[in-house]
Amino acid sequence: MPIQEEYKVKLEVFEGPLDLLLYLIKKDEVDIYDIPIELIARQYMEYLGLMRMLDLDIAGEFLVMAATLMMIKSRMLLPPEERPDLEIEEADPRWELIRQLIEYKKFKDAAANLQELESRAGNMFLRNAEDPVVVVEQPGVGLEDVTIFDLIASFNEALKRIQINEVGEIMAERFTVADGIESILRRIREETRVVFSSLFRPLITRHEIICTFLALLELIRLRQVVARQEAVFGEIAIMRPETEQKAEDGRRTTDDGRQAGEDGQAANEANIEHPTSNA
Repeated sequence: MPIQEEYKVKLEVFEGPLDLLLYLIKKDEVDIYDIPIELIARQYMEYLGLMRMLDLDIAGEFLVMAATLMMIKSRMLLPPEERPDLEIEEADPRWELIRQLIEYKKFKDAAANLQELESRAGNMFLRNAEDPVVVVEQPGVGLEDVTIFDLIASFNEALKRIQINEVGEIMAERFTVADGIESILRRIREETRVVFSSLFRPLITRHEIICTFLALLELIRLRQVVARQEAVFGEIAIMRPETEQKAEDGRRTTDDGRQAGEDGQAANEANIEHPTSNA
């Protein structure tokens, strides 16, 4: 039975094609004003193929962007004098896409700044304030600083490491997404924090890797686990939400203690410089 018929993962929160392009630009460390369209288009189509393989819901905008990239790529192969008349005013066929990306990035950065300010405000408590408003968290994909594209990139690396074994693939059909969920939860219980790539090391077939990845997406969607990165494009760690909360509380306590120590040291220095005279 094909994996798609056995199990489908529905993501309520899914990033769009411009998010994927910005992700690839950042990952490849290229200038947004001078996009290597052939490289970005090839990588974009590779990601699109992986999303189709996993049977993720692909919005029509992804397919429209794929067609746009192919059109830009083909136009750039033509000498300027042979390009359509519509491009006379714009010498570079990429410019309209670049404008969209820059504008979208501005809004995306502004939204991130507002979210950061909201997060900081949520950690502040005012004296004599009225009862705080309780914000009910909406269900969705708890990826936090790890995007769906980070997960797909790591999944792709796991796929590339395996050797195709037709006999093994036939035997692996017995492995299901439910088995993957059980395996991941067992690892989390035993180790608390699991490195993403280690989830796939014991697996030897493409089928097992796909089922395990779909299992991980479902656990993230259900908020049974969370995914974190300590550095941009770094190794992804999988853990339970309460483990992440304890780590965050520990970091906050350390920061508060450090700040209190600095304040105390500053006060002591002030007393040394201006000692209080005894009456």
